[in-house]
Amino acid sequence: MTWLVRIGCALAALALALVMEWQRPDMLVRLDEGLRDAFIRWSATPSPENRVVVVDIGDAALRELGPWPWPRQKMADLVEVLLSQYGARAVGLDIVLPQAGAAQGDARLAALAAFGPLSLAQIFDYGERMNPVREGVLSGGMASNHTLPVGVPASGFIANHAGLKGARCVGNVGYQPDQDGVLRHIPALTLHQGLAYPSLAQALLACSGLALDAPSNAQGLWRVPYTYAQEAYTVINAADLLRERIPKSIVQGRFVLVGSSSLGLGDQVSTPLSALTAGVMVHAASLSGLLDMERGLVPLPRAGRLLLVAWCALSVMLIVAGFARLSAMKSVLLLAGLMLAWLGMAFVGTSQHLEWSVTAPLWGYVLLLFTAIPYEWWRTQRQGRRLLATFSHYVAQPVLDEIVRRDLQYSLEPSLCDITVLVADMAGYTQLTSSLPLNQAADVTKAFLGCLTRPVLEGRGTLDRYSGDGLVAFWGAPLPCPDQADLAVKAALDMMAEVDAFNAVRARAGLAPAGVRIGIESGRALVGDLGTPFRSTYTAVGDCINFASRLEAAGRELKSPLVIGAAANALLTQHTTTALGEIQLRGTETRIAVYTVLR
Repeated sequence: MTWLVRIGCALAALALALVMEWQRPDMLVRLDEGLRDAFIRWSATPSPENRVVVVDIGDAALRELGPWPWPRQKMADLVEVLLSQYGARAVGLDIVLPQAGAAQGDARLAALAAFGPLSLAQIFDYGERMNPVREGVLSGGMASNHTLPVGVPASGFIANHAGLKGARCVGNVGYQPDQDGVLRHIPALTLHQGLAYPSLAQALLACSGLALDAPSNAQGLWRVPYTYAQEAYTVINAADLLRERIPKSIVQGRFVLVGSSSLGLGDQVSTPLSALTAGVMVHAASLSGLLDMERGLVPLPRAGRLLLVAWCALSVMLIVAGFARLSAMKSVLLLAGLMLAWLGMAFVGTSQHLEWSVTAPLWGYVLLLFTAIPYEWWRTQRQGRRLLATFSHYVAQPVLDEIVRRDLQYSLEPSLCDITVLVADMAGYTQLTSSLPLNQAADVTKAFLGCLTRPVLEGRGTLDRYSGDGLVAFWGAPLPCPDQADLAVKAALDMMAEVDAFNAVRARAGLAPAGVRIGIESGRALVGDLGTPFRSTYTAVGDCINFASRLEAAGRELKSPLVIGAAANALLTQHTTTALGEIQLRGTETRIAVYTVLR
């Protein structure tokens, strides 16, 4: 039943993790994406991105060159300076020009867009509106067919004016943020009236002769790979560029994006890297991601789910196997270790742009934390109570307290232990009780056994069993006991003192005294819960038990109430013994030296 519970909890956790991956509620999506954003910020490299340059029409440029909108002549000058004087590989304008400007300036821009590596921009609207915005003339559309990636349908657009419709490369700069307002995805392709339109980054690369498709999900969205920190990009003030105050080496041979960081122009977005940044930086990240693909660094977004399922299956196996062997506390540590391992794996996977839920397995671990761990704790407590209940019949309270202090690391499972055995019996029991009524004989037996039992328990011994008018006890289990032989001898001497006190009471009542014989021997024995499914007991089995019993019987011929075997005598450090000679143990061919302690 225990195995079924463990497996059931683990499978339930696996099912929860997979449900959270495929069917995530909106609230959990936000939590998941928030953690992923943190991973992106931590993993974004500050190493310079030497392939992309951003020209910023920011507040500093507007103060120096005049307010927006700039004359078209100035815009044409900016593009010509980049392409001719600075040798840019291609230029992308993150600026839409829906209204015609000065004819000469527009003509220059149109010529650059028609014959040069210049990509213009247009904005698509993906919202559902009663009256969609449709301004300007769309350009750059491709026939939509089955060979193209999935596209995102758009309802409206703002495009450039008709004078620029001959542009060779035009890219979309429209987007639709996630529900929390963070821009994590952009359309890989946009669909409108049967045509497909690329993003600005794709159009810019196409202008330079590189045709690359962004990998998209089932909704046609591409998760922008924010691989580079914002400080990794070279950002140039547009005024410095027009005044040619920038070294040519900074721009030459690179892709250039022209945009604005000015709050007054309203092109500000929230990204995983920053709560507020210029929209052109999103296109810069997209361009870097596509260039990484061109270098062979192809992201494998769909591989993420396969790895997540494999990780969850591995977790189930580790949890089922681990919970069977670990305490509740160690099981918690196992879960904590799996959580940390997954977070580390999720961090690495996020930096490699794997598409998966970084929190899905964590929900499975939380389920186990609140189901399997309490079950394991309850089961451990039940076993502990059974263990203590069993030991309470055999050992003193201080021993029980020590077992609890050591966190119940001792079980009833049989194991080999080095122990010292004490066997005690009443001498002349039949003669002493044969003439007594049954109830009086029972009272004498109980009182005598009390004389034998108290020293065992007070001496931290384990009471094995009563045998009529005697008992068997041992030291060395369930707790290890390095001075076990000395404790056994001390208990024997205390027994004899208690019997003397018992006899003094009997003498005052005119009753005959009782005698005691004690045998002590050390050795290796099997100790644990032994017996059958019908009845079992915590006991010890081994030659040392038989030897101690024979030494107790030998005390009759040796005329000594205490007989100590050679093995036990060799362990004594606190008692001085006297040799009684050498005897042959009854029923064996073994001869051993025996000893006693004189009182």
